[in-house]
Amino acid sequence: MPSLRFVSAALRTTTERLVRELAQPGDSVPLWSDFEWDIARAVAAMQGISMLLARSRRWIGPDRWERFLEHQRTQSVMRDARVGETLAQVDAGARREGIRLVGLKGSALRALRVYEPGDRPMADIDLLARREDMQAAARLLASIGYHQSLVTTRHVTFGRDVAPASVQIGEHVDNPLKIELHTRVGDALPVEIVDITARLAPPDAPPGVTGYASHGALLAHLALHAAGNMRAHALRAIQIHDIARLAPLLGESDWNELSTSWWAFPALSLAQRYFAAPVPPALLARLRRTCPPLLAMAAARYDMTQVTWANLHISAFPGIEWSRGVGDAWRYARSRIAPDREARADLAAATQAQPQFADIPWYQVSHRRRILRWLSGRAPRVQTLWTVQRALANDSG
Repeated sequence: MPSLRFVSAALRTTTERLVRELAQPGDSVPLWSDFEWDIARAVAAMQGISMLLARSRRWIGPDRWERFLEHQRTQSVMRDARVGETLAQVDAGARREGIRLVGLKGSALRALRVYEPGDRPMADIDLLARREDMQAAARLLASIGYHQSLVTTRHVTFGRDVAPASVQIGEHVDNPLKIELHTRVGDALPVEIVDITARLAPPDAPPGVTGYASHGALLAHLALHAAGNMRAHALRAIQIHDIARLAPLLGESDWNELSTSWWAFPALSLAQRYFAAPVPPALLARLRRTCPPLLAMAAARYDMTQVTWANLHISAFPGIEWSRGVGDAWRYARSRIAPDREARADLAAATQAQPQFADIPWYQVSHRRRILRWLSGRAPRVQTLWTVQRALANDSG
């Protein structure tokens, strides 16, 4: 394993080149070392763009890179078919039981055919349910083999009794497909919850799995989810690509739904800069004016490495620029230094759900020791380091 400094530099080099390839495919093969090509595989998997690169690139890379992309493409097409079958089962059951569900994010994009089958990864199926329908929805999922496996403040996760997840990076048809039931949709920015639940479900929708109330509502959710991940430096490039793909479908009334959504500015700005998304300039200017000033300045400089999983190092206070005043910043800093019981429970649950990361001693150490490593700037991110290690071990298809 090379030094973290070399890994970090390679993550930046490969991330920026590969993401820009999606919008403007070049003709020249990147002049990368074997090490950088291995890091490129990790990046493509982390950013969720392997399948798009397999389809759109104009050049041919080394054999191992090409085999990786082809493997990812094949696995993703098979997994997309499995997602479709599962959604059809849920829809049929919801119609039968009179339950109204909204297929969120990837499910909605899939229904709109924004991507070709298999071009966009889906690790899970997110559904919005009314609170009073949660028990009925749980029974429905049990009838198709899904049982409750994890409860957090954000959602209830359902899974099937299948073999453990593959240790390979990227997509695989046999990786467990989870279903997450939500009764509300919101993100902490950075500590105060921005809740958009009321905007999402179509009024008087029939039972079954439906789409959003409008394309504007879907884009608002994509932008808010991206905002929450950007704040945590946990974005994936595919999330910004989703916004760019959806944007041409929006009409004037859809864009107007975002006119007061200050938190949408960073994601829309990235979509415009990286993928030439047709965001109305007047809307972008308005959202920038309503952003917290520090966020507006920072967002103009964000790049796809800084705010995604390609950022190798854990920051002590990631996304503190999202604070809406000194008091908000203080609350956020305090929540990082002394997380409340609910936050600790969510972290413990998430750690338990990802046993593949146990080989990297981070979540096993005390919170005090983690704070000291944040402040020293030497702490690598577990998920990023794990993906890099697997890519360097050639355990990626």
